[in-house]
Amino acid sequence: MSSHAATGHIDHHHDHTTTTGIPNKKLLWWAFLASDCMFFGALISTHLVYRLNPPPGNAIPTQIFNIELTSFSTFILLMSSLLMALAVNAIQHGNLKSTRTMLLGTMFFGCIFLGGQVYEFDHFVHAQKMTLSNSIFGSTFYTLTGTHGTHVAIGVLLLGMMYVRTFKPATGGGLLKNIVHLAAVCVVMGVSFIWFVPDLIQAVYGANISELLSAHAKPYAAGAAALAAVFWFARTGGAVDFGEQNAIDVESIGLYWHFVDIVWIIIFTAVYLLEYL
Repeated sequence: MSSHAATGHIDHHHDHTTTTGIPNKKLLWWAFLASDCMFFGALISTHLVYRLNPPPGNAIPTQIFNIELTSFSTFILLMSSLLMALAVNAIQHGNLKSTRTMLLGTMFFGCIFLGGQVYEFDHFVHAQKMTLSNSIFGSTFYTLTGTHGTHVAIGVLLLGMMYVRTFKPATGGGLLKNIVHLAAVCVVMGVSFIWFVPDLIQAVYGANISELLSAHAKPYAAGAAALAAVFWFARTGGAVDFGEQNAIDVESIGLYWHFVDIVWIIIFTAVYLLEYL
């Protein structure tokens, strides 16, 4: 038995059973993120190249963008990275309750960002008449930011799966309960960024909040029921099969989430801020 095992200490940064010293899970995530860097690099480069020589009739970004809303969404996404780091730190110290709280907070902030993007896309299409096919700028903008939004949505789903995983009973079983729990989490998050956050933003800009609430009464009711189910499933009375030994799993998802945040900083600078220089 190794000295680490004998003392009960878990090394969260090195795996002495691998030739690289890096845990295989983390190495796999790094390889995936490296390929994703090239993918986003191609999309960002394409947008910047077409930006230099815009064709006639192309949309004027400064007349379309709501830089205040986008700046707020950027701040929210950056704060989600802080919560993700706190989740990793909590599970490394065996603090399961704090881990769950930070995971939920990260998901919620991710949903706020996605809700802002849903509102932005809807506003661009219906109010600004900028679609995917009527201008080069629209094509590169929707492709780039939409791809990033998809990554954020996938990250929210992964975090939801990890959150539900923290409730797995130590005695085994509970698969059906975990599936229903995850479904409830997905409904809450889906309602948040598809209806609730966009409606909240519209209310800030002067829309009739009562009309918005009545228009989406059924989704809100489903979201409220799902939220109640999430709180009910969170009542665990026994030991769970999740703890400090699973820190590498939380850390791996954290790598993905931080990568998504870093990519957004580059997109925000290249697509939004550059237009105001």
